[in-house]
Amino acid sequence: MAHIHKSNWELIKNGIFAENTIFRMAISLCPSIAVTNSLKNGFFMGVSVIFVQVMVNLTVSLIRNFVNPKIRIPIFMMVIAGYVSIIDMTMAAWARPVYKQIGLYIQLIVAFASIFARAEVFAVKNKVVSSVCDGVGMGIGFLLAMIIISFFRELFGKGALWGFPIVSGNPLLIMVLPAGGFFAVGLLMGFFNWVDMKLAERKAATETTE
Repeated sequence: MAHIHKSNWELIKNGIFAENTIFRMAISLCPSIAVTNSLKNGFFMGVSVIFVQVMVNLTVSLIRNFVNPKIRIPIFMMVIAGYVSIIDMTMAAWARPVYKQIGLYIQLIVAFASIFARAEVFAVKNKVVSSVCDGVGMGIGFLLAMIIISFFRELFGKGALWGFPIVSGNPLLIMVLPAGGFFAVGLLMGFFNWVDMKLAERKAATETTE
């Protein structure tokens, strides 16, 4: 029996907003610091994670009734490693310039807590469609977080977007350094949590009035 009783659309929204990997759950933060100094790098990293997350959820859901619980963890890690290898080789073949910059972090997707957590917490307990929707939501949430962080870091740190100059003047070079990554992630995380808190207060006030 499924463990989570939500519509597919609710599962997708949950991954994008309520359980956003970067801004809400604060896990798998390494790429949000390391590769977001360029919008292109952040985008391709996000797309890679979407592929792995969806395919891992799909596969784990399909095999969940055939895997002995005692060996599920190494089985899940093999599944994750397989799909990471696929996206790694695909990027190396078809997106070589980007791969030269983020190839190491593509390979590190195999160690992302967010990927394994959704397999262990959700996909192994739910049917295929629900698991795929959960993977789509979590993947899109990660992609959007990477795009937002990359957008501000490249714009303010280089005065460019996707490698194309946008503004002239002296950029804030700290924004493209690791310290700037921590700064950007922290500010954005605080901002989105503040927005969520205000929305919750407004909802509570409306319910009280009614």
